[in-house]
Amino acid sequence: MTVRQADADDAVGGVRPRWVALPESVEEIAAVLRGCAERDLAVVPAGGGTKLHWGRPPERCDVLLDLCCMNEIIEHAAGDLVVRAQAGVTMDALAAALADKGQELALDVPFAEGATVGGTLAAALPGPRAFRYGTARDLLIGITVVLPDGTIAKSGGKVVKNVAGYDLGKLFTGSYGTLGVIAEATFRLHPLPAERRWITARLDRAALPPIAAALAASQAEPSAVEVDWPRPDGPLTLAVLVEGTAAQARAEALRQVIGAGTVGAERPAWWGLIERDDVLVEVRFPPSATAAVLDAAAATGMALRGSPVSGRVLLESWRAIEEDELAAAVSGLRERVEEAGGRVNVLAAPYAGVERWGQVSGLPLMRRVKERFDPGRMMSPGRFLGGI
Repeated sequence: MTVRQADADDAVGGVRPRWVALPESVEEIAAVLRGCAERDLAVVPAGGGTKLHWGRPPERCDVLLDLCCMNEIIEHAAGDLVVRAQAGVTMDALAAALADKGQELALDVPFAEGATVGGTLAAALPGPRAFRYGTARDLLIGITVVLPDGTIAKSGGKVVKNVAGYDLGKLFTGSYGTLGVIAEATFRLHPLPAERRWITARLDRAALPPIAAALAASQAEPSAVEVDWPRPDGPLTLAVLVEGTAAQARAEALRQVIGAGTVGAERPAWWGLIERDDVLVEVRFPPSATAAVLDAAAATGMALRGSPVSGRVLLESWRAIEEDELAAAVSGLRERVEEAGGRVNVLAAPYAGVERWGQVSGLPLMRRVKERFDPGRMMSPGRFLGGI
C-alpha cells in the first residue's frame, strides 16, 4: 500500500486532506480505517474522483482513501449473468470486459469517463434505462464493505460476515461514503440487446406529459424515455429507446404514439449526458407531476435533461450564476416540486449558502443508522443530507 502527502488536486469540495492512502486489497482498506479510528482521523473514500465536488464539503478530511488500485474484475460467471468487481474498476473497463461475452451491466452512468464501480454506487445517480432495468441498487446483488472500525462485512451472495438486521447494499448505495467504504460489488447482468432503435421528436412543452404517460403504458415496452430541453423558452426533444427483438417494428409503433419523429439506429448525441456539473440540480417526482415539474423548471432558466417516465430530471446551469440567484431559483423550485409530491437535491454547487437537500422525512432514522455504523463521525462527516 502506498501513502503520500496530499496536494491541491486531492481536495474534496475544497477541503484538502493531509494524506492520500492507496490500498490494494480489502484487508489494506481495513488496516487504514483501523489506524484512522485509533487516531480520530476523518476519511473520505474516492473512486475516479469525478464526483468529489458533489454533496456538501466534508467537515474535515484527514485521509483521502483512493481506491484506484482496487481495479480487478474478480469473477465473471457468464453462465449465471453475474459479475463481481473491486470498487476501483472503471465502468468503461467493466463494460468492455462484459461486452466480450455479449453481456452488460445495464447502468447508463452519467459522467461515465473515469467513474468507478464504488463511486457509481456511492452517488447512485440513475441513467436513462433505469425505467426498464432499475437503478444501481436494483442490479446490486452482493457487496463487501469495510466499516469505520476496520470490520469487513458482506451482504448478499456468498456472505461470509454480515451486519445483523441491515441490508448493506441498500444502505451503502447512495450514502456518499458516510457509512464506510465500498470495497467490492456483485451485480446482476443482462445480455447485450440484439438491436437498438431510437425515436426522436421535437415537441412543445405542453404536449409532453400525455405522450410520456402513453409511452410508459405502451405494450411496445420502451427501455427509456428521455427529454432534452436546453432552453426553457424553446421546444424540447423527446427520445425513446427500444431494445431487443423486433426493435424496428416496436419503434414504429411508439412513433405512432408520439405522433411525430424519426426512427434510427444512432443514439442522440446528448443521450444520458450532462454537459457540465459545476451547478447540478436533481429533481425526483411522481411521473403524474411531469407538467408541474416542467413549469417549475422553466422558472429557473436552467437546462433540463432526464426521464419523465422515471420521474427524474437533472437541471444544469448553461451560464454563470451568482449565489443569490441560484439560492432563490432552488428555493422556488423546491417549493413547487415538493407541493407536487417530489423533491429537489442540489448535487453540485460552488456556494455554501445554497441548501442542498431540503426537508427529509426519514432524517431521524438516517441519523440513527449513521450513529450505528459511524459513531465517531470519521467517514465523510457532513457530506450527506442533514449534515450526516
